[in-house]
Amino acid sequence: MEWKQLLNPERPRKSTLGADHRDNFERDFDRTVFSNPVKRLQDKAQVFPLEQCDAIRTRLTHSLEVSAVARGLATDIGRWLLKEKGEIEEGQDRAIEAIAATCGILHDLGNPPFGHAGEAAIAHWFESRFDSSELAKLLGDDPQQINDFLKFEGNAQSLRLVGKLQILSDYNGLNLTFGTLSASCKYVAASNEADSQSKDHAYSKPGYFKSEELLVDRIREETGTNGKRNPLTFLVEAADDIVYSVADIEDGVKKGILSWAALKELVEKTGGDKAGEVLGTLEHILKAGRENVPEGLPDDVYGSAFRTATIAILVPSVLKAFKENYNEIMSGDFHSELVKECDAWSIVDALKTIGFTKIYCTPSTLKLELMGRKVIGELMDVFWEGAQAIPLDKPPKTKNFAGKAAALLSENYRKVFLNSVNVDELPENYCRFQLVTDYVCGMTDSFATRLHAELTNGI
Repeated sequence: MEWKQLLNPERPRKSTLGADHRDNFERDFDRTVFSNPVKRLQDKAQVFPLEQCDAIRTRLTHSLEVSAVARGLATDIGRWLLKEKGEIEEGQDRAIEAIAATCGILHDLGNPPFGHAGEAAIAHWFESRFDSSELAKLLGDDPQQINDFLKFEGNAQSLRLVGKLQILSDYNGLNLTFGTLSASCKYVAASNEADSQSKDHAYSKPGYFKSEELLVDRIREETGTNGKRNPLTFLVEAADDIVYSVADIEDGVKKGILSWAALKELVEKTGGDKAGEVLGTLEHILKAGRENVPEGLPDDVYGSAFRTATIAILVPSVLKAFKENYNEIMSGDFHSELVKECDAWSIVDALKTIGFTKIYCTPSTLKLELMGRKVIGELMDVFWEGAQAIPLDKPPKTKNFAGKAAALLSENYRKVFLNSVNVDELPENYCRFQLVTDYVCGMTDSFATRLHAELTNGI
């Protein structure tokens, strides 16, 4: 792969706007920030669905943090590529920063209500609603189309959102540059090729749906990735790993799920060689120029300082890993994750284990995730009935219940559905399924819960 081609500033549809003080990649960032899917992230769960405490992260605050860390990583790498490697030109370092920052905002855009539990709920609906022979019959026995729904994946939905669903005057979505679109593709496999046990991490989850296959082919051709991961994708993924591994635990401390004393003990026992360095940095932060750490600081202050200290240790470690594996990354032969190859992996590994054993499994969270599955499943029931009733040549009529449900579906998504059938020439049943998943996946936690209550309880 070559940086000149990777940093392709062209768009799927040629831009009609004149030049201004921004380059095309900075425009991508601005388009993303002002888009409706980003606004909806403020009411989608990071870990705790329907959280009332405004100090706890939503998907929006999480994405902003990932964007900030990704930009920092990219700033260092851009400078290194320009000054030391001589592989990019002046100004391209600025492009690398903008792409990484944009992809940090984009990385969770396609997540449905209730986070990863929502993804599982959508996949479960298809698995439980149709037997394998019925689904195969409806989708022409096409393994990719079938697995698009049985392995429903928010990362693939993210590409669909920015590439198609956010319509203005056409069906090119946000019409982002090929450089940004390429870096945003965290996984590279079609749903029927993805394997959670794959030795190549880029193939461990579906990266795109059948509906975006032609767009993916064009992105690969325009950026020269040839089906491999864009090098900047590794930096954005590392930023996500760094942020969520420690920030989710910080939120757990804020909520009183885990005390600072208990967290410190776990980190000392399981954090490996870097644990002492993290805790030493934390103490330095809390001293703030004084001789000693003030007494009586609340647990949430320690939790915040722990997050700051951990990121301060992990960022340089990840940068070192990127530089050490640079040749393999550029040739497409690096199949791991930067955090797993960095010398601070023991800390990340320990934090992820603490998250799964202490934070994500609290009874209140589990109850809300189970509620989320019920909400999503019953909404899918209602709107699948509606999606089947939408005619291809006129607006739906509301004389029967199916027509009423059809009329409630998003008008924008109905337009995309009709365009997909009539122009993209995708199978009609596939498009009807996507109409339902597009609508439900785009809902916020509160909207989905409220709509479900209105439809089932009449409130």
